[in-house]
Amino acid sequence: MSALFPPWSNTVSKASIVCTVLGLVGFFAFLFLWVRSPIFTGQDGPTEQPVQFDHRHHVADDGIDCRYCHDTVDKSFTAGIPPTAVCMNCHSQIWNRSPFLDPVRASYFENKPIPWKRVHFLPDFVYFNHAIHVNKGVGCVTCHGRVDRMALVMQQAPLTMDWCLDCHRDPGPNLRPKELITNMTWQPEGDRLALAKQLIAQYDVHPRTSCTTCHR
Repeated sequence: MSALFPPWSNTVSKASIVCTVLGLVGFFAFLFLWVRSPIFTGQDGPTEQPVQFDHRHHVADDGIDCRYCHDTVDKSFTAGIPPTAVCMNCHSQIWNRSPFLDPVRASYFENKPIPWKRVHFLPDFVYFNHAIHVNKGVGCVTCHGRVDRMALVMQQAPLTMDWCLDCHRDPGPNLRPKELITNMTWQPEGDRLALAKQLIAQYDVHPRTSCTTCHR
């Protein structure tokens, strides 16, 4: 009796199994790398704003503290978007006829907020509190990068769960004296490990890594 399948069908079957396994492995490997890529996490992409606001000028040149505009960053879970009145504190006198500031003046006199675009996004199921981080000595530059060098602010950190947990498991390297929270150029002097231990004790830093810390 002749064979039901020709001999070469065994080779085809084995090749099909190998290709299927490799395809599945490759697919999940692609997903694993994709969700960690800058394209997916939103890193390094400048966000166009309705007003040509240059952080380099305001932060680096003029030395304006982050908390002047983001005045709830050490008091609330959100850093706060500055109302137009804050802009006009200076620009009612400085560059008060510049066409670049037409949207700011229109917002102020029409009593309508400037539609700023969000730069840093977290999923709705993630809870993040700015105040607790700032008051424990985590500097702005740790998460937001060198804003003083950005013409258009962009997301520098991946903001992934791994990235957050790395800091919660070892917060020491990201801590600094609270009076230097907004200093973009600060670098520790002397023994970095000793300073980290000192700040952890001084600010009573006990970061949590349980799921309910961020997923409430």
